[in-house]
Amino acid sequence: MLSRTAANLYWIGRYMERAEFTTRLIEATLRLSSLSYGADAASATWESALAVVGRGPAPGQTAAPGATAFNVCRTLALDLDNPNSIRSCLSRARDNARSARNALSSEVWQAINRAWLDVGDRTSPGSVQHTLALIDSLKASSRGFEGALARMLRHEGFWFMRLGSAVERGDNSARLLDVKYYLLLPKGQKVGGVLDRDQWTAILHTVSARNAYRLFYRDTLKPWLVADLLLFRSELPRSVAGASAEVVDLLAEIGGRTGRQGEADRLARLRHSRLTDTNIDEVFRSGLHEFLKDYVAENARIDAAISQQFRFP
Repeated sequence: MLSRTAANLYWIGRYMERAEFTTRLIEATLRLSSLSYGADAASATWESALAVVGRGPAPGQTAAPGATAFNVCRTLALDLDNPNSIRSCLSRARDNARSARNALSSEVWQAINRAWLDVGDRTSPGSVQHTLALIDSLKASSRGFEGALARMLRHEGFWFMRLGSAVERGDNSARLLDVKYYLLLPKGQKVGGVLDRDQWTAILHTVSARNAYRLFYRDTLKPWLVADLLLFRSELPRSVAGASAEVVDLLAEIGGRTGRQGEADRLARLRHSRLTDTNIDEVFRSGLHEFLKDYVAENARIDAAISQQFRFP
């Protein structure tokens, strides 16, 4: 496979995963902001959604005014000036798919194109009801893409798209967890209170993990258990450990088929080994923010190593 085609497929995986994550993030934030906790809590909720995708304030900084449901939904869903918006991600995924059309099944191409058409020429998210309708449509298109990918022939195109998705998935979960701990709960609100509990529920909803939490812990919602689930339960595909293990396996699969193994494999195996040798108590002792910051930085290094190893243009 040509390196340019491999790069197109890898970034299809990343952009489609990012679009789905942002869709779920908007949905969870809408649900949380609809609860009556006051203007400060609502504003903090929308600011945190921006922060997760790198469009909000860093910890300790003051957010710019205008973090309303309408403005943030427009920024996250439809703003072409935001490279992480759903529209931007779907447009780039479609452009990459057109360039790698011969390496895709017709079902995968149709699923990507259908998701892109869902956004269409919209310039405004409209009312909450219209936004939720768009979210439902995008979620259905995302499931269509995942189903089409699952039925695709197991060759390099399949593995590169899966690899892009896995790299992106771990990054998203780490950023989501980091933002919750440092930006989401407004000052004066009680840790462990009603708002805190509902925020953690929204986090679980974003990564489709509410049932998984009940299955694994059989306990009331506790922040450190949610963190444990999102970090170390590899049975959960959207956990950091689950994504890390998938990256190792996919790189090994691609390397076995292409003969290209190198720095990306080494970094991925080293990261996964550290994750399996660490537990949530050690993370909290050394600092959750520092742990997640290191993971995101390491993920960027693995991404760069993948590009170099497979000679992406």
